[in-house]
Amino acid sequence: MPIDTLLLALTTFFATLGPADLLVVYAALTQKNTQAERRAMALRGTVVAAVILLFFAVFGEVLLRLFGITLPALRIAGGILLLLISIDMVFARHSGGTGTTPEEENEAQGRQDISVFPLATPLLAGPGAISAVILLTTASGSFTFGWFVVVAALLAILLLCYAVMLVAIPIQRLLGLTGLAVVTRVVGVLLAALAVQFLLDGVKASGLVGAVLQAAG
Repeated sequence: MPIDTLLLALTTFFATLGPADLLVVYAALTQKNTQAERRAMALRGTVVAAVILLFFAVFGEVLLRLFGITLPALRIAGGILLLLISIDMVFARHSGGTGTTPEEENEAQGRQDISVFPLATPLLAGPGAISAVILLTTASGSFTFGWFVVVAALLAILLLCYAVMLVAIPIQRLLGLTGLAVVTRVVGVLLAALAVQFLLDGVKASGLVGAVLQAAG
């Protein structure tokens, strides 16, 4: 159903693009910039990230065929990656799956323009987001109605990320670290459930369970 696909895509992209984490990091990295500079970097970073993610949305299935990767294998791998990201979110750890590592943040501190690195990638178009795009668009089929629903959800979350960056500093002051942590943990729990579902679907579609049972019998 289109509504199910939309809700699944919105939840997955919200978790993997991480507007809550983005808010904190962007506010910290741009606190010395003017409002005009923050607005310009937010726009450039969002556009670059959109180009990267849309590339994988369009050519993801081609890349899978090129490297001989089956959809069940992608579901299992994507499920594992998303599960690791959800664990990081729930326990407030940072592995770089949806954001920057401490080393990347230190390097970014010395940059005047962070729109491409680390904003566009890996903050927005990181490993988790790219995997989610390929997984969801490939499962929907290229240029089907479901594919356009997934892309629309992606663009909606990117637009949300852009809006969050425009008001990052005021929102951070309003919610505080505790409020942002609550949002991140709730989304992390939802993402964990989605990740397990991807894993179960991948294992079922692969025929691995049936083969093991047949061999055991």
